[in-house]
Formats: sequence, C-alpha cells, structure tokens
Amino acid sequence: MPKISVIVPCYFNELNIPYTTAELINNEKKFPAATSFEYVMVDDGSKDGTLDALKSFKQKYPDKVTIVKLSGNFGSYNAIQAGMKYAQGDCNVVIAADLQDPPELMVKMYEYWQKGVKLVVANRNDREDSLTSRIFAQQYQKLIRKYALPNLPKGGFDYCLFDKQLREEVIALNENNTNSLYLLMWLKYDYVSIPYTRVARKVGKSRWTLKKKIKLFIDSFVSFSYAPLRLITVSGLILGALSFSYAIYVLFARLTGMIQLEGWTTMMVVFLLVAAFQMISIGIIGEYLWRNLEASRKRPAFIVDELI
Repeated sequence: MPKISVIVPCYFNELNIPYTTAELINNEKKFPAATSFEYVMVDDGSKDGTLDALKSFKQKYPDKVTIVKLSGNFGSYNAIQAGMKYAQGDCNVVIAADLQDPPELMVKMYEYWQKGVKLVVANRNDREDSLTSRIFAQQYQKLIRKYALPNLPKGGFDYCLFDKQLREEVIALNENNTNSLYLLMWLKYDYVSIPYTRVARKVGKSRWTLKKKIKLFIDSFVSFSYAPLRLITVSGLILGALSFSYAIYVLFARLTGMIQLEGWTTMMVVFLLVAAFQMISIGIIGEYLWRNLEASRKRPAFIVDELI
C-alpha cells in the first residue's frame, strides 16, 4: 500500500494549523482507497502557539502525525530537510502551512508519480501577492534560470512531490545554506510541471521578511552557480584593458605636452571606481569562502529538540 509523506514546515502558523490540517485530511478522500498518509509537521522555532496546535492535530490522528520540533529557527528550507529526514513514505509532498498552495493539486501529482515520474513540481504561473513580492520573485526566478538552474520551471516552485529515492539523495548531500527544493532540480531527473495560481494568504501574517529573501537569493547563487565569480573575472579583464588604454593615453599626452597639470578629479574617479570594484569582489568571494568554511565544520543544518 503506497504511503505519502506530507512535509509541512511551520513557523508562526498557530492560526493556520487548524485550517490547513483540516484541508489536508479532507483531501485524502480524493485519493485511491489503498493510499495511506503520514504528516511530518516541522516546528521551525515558532514562538507562538504553533507547537500546541500541532499537538492537537497529533491527538486527533496519532497514527498519522509526526511532529519535529527544532531547537530554534533554522529557516524553512532547513526545516524541509528535517522533515525529509523523518519522512518514511514511498513518495513525499512539501507544502506550506498557510494554504496558499492548493492541496487538491496533490492528487494530480500523485497520478504522475504512479506513472513513474519521480519529480512533479507545481510552478507558480501567477500569484496573488503584493507588487513588491511579485517583482522580487519574478526577478529572482529569472536570474536563477539564466545563471544557475536552466531546467527550473518558469515561476519557480515551493510545492512539489518527489520519490523516496530523491529524498534519500538530498539527505545524503547534507548541504547547509541552500535551497533544499532546488537540490531536487540539481539532481537532473526528468520532471513534470503543473502550473497554478498561488492565492493570497487569508490567515495570519507572513514571516518571509526582506532579510530572508536576500539570504535566499545569495544562498541560491552561491550553491548552484559560479556566475558571480565569473562576473568578477570578466569585469576585472574589462577594467584592466580600459586602465591600460588610459595609461597609454596619459603617457602620450604627457610627453606631447597635452597635459600641463595632473587632474585630481580624474584620479579620484578612477580610484573610487577601482576601490568599489575591489570591495564588491572581496564581498562575493567572501560569500563563497564562508560557505566553504561552514561546510568544512560539518555542523548540522538543524537541531531537533523534540520528536513527537
């Protein structure tokens, strides 16, 4: 009898949990009778009543629910990795706890899995979010597709179904500071993409802050692309060529009397330009070096405080 592991990362979702869990349980009726479910609910260091809400869900369905309580907030993608570690299903679904992604789409994903497709992603072809969130998401996905993961579906995804083989391979990678769902794309398996519209959040407040978005942007590039390093190399070559050409011009003009007095303004412009380029370059290289240092330390991506 096939088992589906539904992995739900939770962070300040006290108000969402009752509605989300009810929808997930009701959604079981749409699957073949022989299908069984388990729900791996990961509390990512919430400071509200999220854990109590999850315990209430566990009391109602003790044989179906596993609660993974992390010691603190490690980020949604690390929470997903924690859920993968404790999932036991033949296939796995990752879905957010805020009901912005439709649970009923899971049925179509499961049908593809039964046909032998090991990865099914629900890509967002539209979203009912704020203008700034839509712009950030569009540009982020565009850059990732161009410079890091060209096989990524347009619109990106956070909602997907994948075989237990892929789950085990992602766990074995044991990477920190990465997008664990995009690791599924990095594995290069063929996949099916199902477009949908991500609806607006109706309950609670999103904790997806600008700071977290910027970190995700940096982590995604550092984890999956060397484009920033290549940009430094190309920019350095261009600046070097321009500087060499300008040096020849200055030397020629000085020898021929075209320049009577050295220009302070020109020197400052060149100095500030080169200094700014050097600082940006050092920052980008530092991002890569820091992640290499963290990988060498072999610290876990998350710490489990309690397993219920």
